[in-house]
Amino acid sequence: MNQPVDNRAARDDYYRRIGTQGMTPLWEAMSALVPETPRTPCVPHLWHYDAVRPALMESGTLITAREAVRRVLILENPGMPGSSSITQSLYAGLQLILPGEVAPSHRHTQTALRLIVEGEGAYTAVDGERATMHAGDFIITPSWTWHDHGNPAEVPVVWLDGLDIPLVRFFDCGFAENHPAESQPVTRPEGDAQARYGANLLPVDFRSTRGASPVFAYPYARSREALHRLSKGQEVDAAHGHRMQFINPTTGGPAMPTMGAFVQWIPAGFSGNAYRSTDGTVFQVIEGRGAVEIAGRRFDFGPRDTFVVPSWMPYRFVTQGDETVLFSFSDRPVQQALHLWREERIA
Repeated sequence: MNQPVDNRAARDDYYRRIGTQGMTPLWEAMSALVPETPRTPCVPHLWHYDAVRPALMESGTLITAREAVRRVLILENPGMPGSSSITQSLYAGLQLILPGEVAPSHRHTQTALRLIVEGEGAYTAVDGERATMHAGDFIITPSWTWHDHGNPAEVPVVWLDGLDIPLVRFFDCGFAENHPAESQPVTRPEGDAQARYGANLLPVDFRSTRGASPVFAYPYARSREALHRLSKGQEVDAAHGHRMQFINPTTGGPAMPTMGAFVQWIPAGFSGNAYRSTDGTVFQVIEGRGAVEIAGRRFDFGPRDTFVVPSWMPYRFVTQGDETVLFSFSDRPVQQALHLWREERIA
């Protein structure tokens, strides 16, 4: 039997020679490729909206929505500079549209979500129907659907964009197309999708063709009312407060096949238990103030702030005098479909 080579120089020479043949030794990469627990380059981070808003508004003086196509400041994870990503699989950014502007119509294979952060009166149009934006509203643009944005109101409107861009990039399956018109034709009245699919009813001839919810606008007023009623009749969860997920009403599954979206209400004076899961999660503060402790680091947050919890890092919420409402999104549906998702409650 051959004896193992106990010589670093000989091994390095061997690795160099096999490298010229497009090969590399698994044993040198095994612990990184198959770790005992998840390893991620992502780091916890919080973006204070009051601190980033001036730069976002300044962008409106430098480039128009038409020129930019989408005037967005990417929220890039500090642990992954140059990646245009907030986690390994997710993209996030803050988009600004000024009064009188239109962000041109296009479509792409990437799925997008929007959480309205500031202002109201702008709209998103998805496949021929417009939805007027209000702070806290959750809006989706499913894969390969025409969408544009406009602002006929008198105030700037800002929203959080979330997309599965890194995931689509990983699979090398990204496509995009511009609409021949700046604004797509409006073919259905506002609220049509909600009437058809959002009242525990379906058209008798309905056939799902894209996997995402046919309801593309989820008004915050309805979400907030649901959370309020839930808080009156159900015991608070020790880690999450009261947390609900946005669903596709035709299937009961997630609103989007690649990104799960959630909203939660945390009572005042809450000191939560620690929790972790394999889906790195982006949170947006809709109401209230509090703190989140992520892997031992404390981040104090207020209204409109954004923060990210990387995969498998324990986190817990603490509130004092304010009730808090948080929106969040992650790649949980993909992990669950592949039977990879895992969670752990830490008492």
